[in-house]
Amino acid sequence: MRQNDNCLGTEHMDYEAWRALLRPLCGRHNLVGVNPNPCAGWLRPLSVNGLTAMDIRCNAHRFERTNRDVRLDDLDHYKVVFQFAGQSTIYQNDQCVQLAVGDIALVDAARPITAVSDDGGMRWLALYLPRRSLVSHLGFEPPGGTYRRSGTPAGRLLYEVVLDALKGDGSDCPPVDSYMQLAAYDLLGAVFAPTDPPPSSRYANKLFMRIRGLIKDRFADPDFGPAEAASEAGISLRYLQKLFTQRAFTCTEFIYSLRLNQAARLLDRRNLLSTSEPISAIAYACGFRDYTHFARKFRHRFGYSPGAHSAAQVSSGNAAVQPGADMNAS
Repeated sequence: MRQNDNCLGTEHMDYEAWRALLRPLCGRHNLVGVNPNPCAGWLRPLSVNGLTAMDIRCNAHRFERTNRDVRLDDLDHYKVVFQFAGQSTIYQNDQCVQLAVGDIALVDAARPITAVSDDGGMRWLALYLPRRSLVSHLGFEPPGGTYRRSGTPAGRLLYEVVLDALKGDGSDCPPVDSYMQLAAYDLLGAVFAPTDPPPSSRYANKLFMRIRGLIKDRFADPDFGPAEAASEAGISLRYLQKLFTQRAFTCTEFIYSLRLNQAARLLDRRNLLSTSEPISAIAYACGFRDYTHFARKFRHRFGYSPGAHSAAQVSSGNAAVQPGADMNAS
């Protein structure tokens, strides 16, 4: 799995240019021991099946993000870090993680972090995942500062997915990307699933899985919500909410996550088949009564309007939206 140290066609950047490009995704940070001449390294934005990623190299010895940096940035995503060359050490949440080539670490952007290069330079590929999307899909909130060694079946598969993107061999087909994103989330769940599950009875775990199944069958019904899920499961609404909050998210968030994922898939199909199906009809088919509400939720989740979804997926996977994008496209 060792990668060579070539730039793969990416130009080296001076220190200030490198830092300016890194900040939108990594936030405020301090570099220690960097040699600004002749360059700091390189950054290359990538799309891993529509998910935003960054190929990163820097000749800094130490990368720090303090409590103050976290407060000022208010970032709310995870980074899955793949060590592609050399060795590094990450400190987060009182955990010390030492990475070799092929290892994978999970970093919480909402927590302070220190990363130290053990050989004078860093070479990572970082995959960026919104917190709510990841937590809703996994059913638990993984702590930052955890890692897994290379060699596990799920880890090898995930590594190959990002390696294809690094080589430029990834899919550029939005419908395929939608399914591959779900596969990536599932692989992350397999890689970072807690060895000690949260305290809960076997009955509660089985009940929670049954409720998830009920919701997956009914989420497209606009009249279906937490109260209806509790009623069908034969439990109180309060107990249903407790089952979800124990896993760091809410029933409402889970329902909206399913609706928005389905909307994204239907928008991909609309683009693939070149149909004139109104986007508002897709919104209604996914359980939304009001298009404005759907568009607001969609933009918050994906970073762009529903009408811009196909263009955003086909480009680089970046979540940026063009100014003036039409929120009321139909």
